Amino acid sequence: MTVEALPANQPETFYRGAGRIAEFRNGPALTDRPEDWVASVTTRFGLAGSGLSTLPDGRVLAEAIEADPRYWLGPGRSDTGILVKLLDAGQRLPLHVHPDRRFATAHLASPYGKTEAWVIVSARPDAYVHLGFARDVVAAELAGWVSGQRTGPMLAATNKIPVAPGDAILCPAGLPHAIGDGILLVEIQEPTDFSVLLEYEGFGLADGHLGLGYDQALQCVDRAAWTPERLATLRGGQRLLPEAADEFFAARRLRGGDRLEQGFSVLVVVAGQGRLTGEKDDLALRRGDTLLVPYAAGPLRIDGQVDVIRLAAGQPSN
Repeated sequence: MTVEALPANQPETFYRGAGRIAEFRNGPALTDRPEDWVASVTTRFGLAGSGLSTLPDGRVLAEAIEADPRYWLGPGRSDTGILVKLLDAGQRLPLHVHPDRRFATAHLASPYGKTEAWVIVSARPDAYVHLGFARDVVAAELAGWVSGQRTGPMLAATNKIPVAPGDAILCPAGLPHAIGDGILLVEIQEPTDFSVLLEYEGFGLADGHLGLGYDQALQCVDRAAWTPERLATLRGGQRLLPEAADEFFAARRLRGGDRLEQGFSVLVVVAGQGRLTGEKDDLALRRGDTLLVPYAAGPLRIDGQVDVIRLAAGQPSN
């Protein structure tokens, strides 16, 4: 067997979960921790070691990949290029922003920023996300909101977008956003933990500027208006995510009878039961499973009444 069925990996964080990850994964999982970092080789910002995934045999995944990158990643790759999470919003998250690659390279010594996307697994009927400002916001206005923690007018200036199970939304780096409570989602993102928190006071935090100071950190914020027409481009239509995501990551919905091409990927089973088979593998699948597929697994096939999200690194633009 080459495909690894992964246990829950739930580092501490500052907001509440509501037990949805434990329910989704059919246990065992920590009911009060709102994130499960799947096949993670990424650490939490400023906390070395926290967030890294461990394989069932006890090896740290990052160390296993470093020891045999061709087995895991295949030819021509030096890292996974992605971080996958299960995220259980037991409360509304703070409005925040992730830097893009240019900002991260210049100020955070990283080639990766944090463009991300969400696939909604479950949501209460009135669930929503805040996504982008609905009007242009000048720099001084934003700085005033943040310094005074004036969250009311700041949130009022955003787009409040209803979401439902099955929705998939791209959230480009720089775009202010906040996930509302009552949502369980699969998140695919660049492999960093960079967040500039525009609100922090109500979450037990002293600040959220990545150690840069807000004068510099707020330079990564997209303050332009996002109209309904612009927001529509963040959804994929016939495909799960729009083409703008391809540079950063690939997300594909698979069902029984579909085949997986060879390559490193993460699978999240979001509904049903089935099997995953290949030359070296034969595994039962059920809702809540998270699986790590190394390059060495070769091509695979999914069978059964099952709904799987396949997540993999993107194709950088030239």
